[in-house]
Amino acid sequence: MRIMFVCHGNICRSPMAEFIFKKLLSDRGMSESFVVQSSATSTEEIWGDIGNPVYPPAKRELALHGISCEGKRAVQLTRGDSAKYDMFIGMDSNNIRNMRRILDSSAHGKIYKLMDFTERGGDVADPWYSDRFDIAFRDIHEGCICLLEYIVNKM
Repeated sequence: MRIMFVCHGNICRSPMAEFIFKKLLSDRGMSESFVVQSSATSTEEIWGDIGNPVYPPAKRELALHGISCEGKRAVQLTRGDSAKYDMFIGMDSNNIRNMRRILDSSAHGKIYKLMDFTERGGDVADPWYSDRFDIAFRDIHEGCICLLEYIVNKM
């Protein structure tokens, strides 16, 4: 199973989701069955071929939960990713709209919003604006748990 988490800049929410999901997989001994990455719909955090690292408050919030994101740098989602992944998981409605614009139409059936796997639904609020990385972590963690349960039950 190949999963791409997506947000606007790939420095907060989508890398948080990538590494939270990887931790959940590791805890269950399922890491070998998955490829998990994250990317951005924009180029704002990418300069030439080098992307910015995970935003320090996001990195600190992950570390509070024993999760490392060391070495992660922002990358942009591309049309070429369309066939490389089984699921594209966006953090909010804007991400979904932008993924539909970027990805080939054949991938549109593989696009999901993370919180739609939970009972609450809605968007993962962007902590870049709220500075509430704790709330973003809580929502992303819940979404990742529900996403993994969805996948396990579907397999």
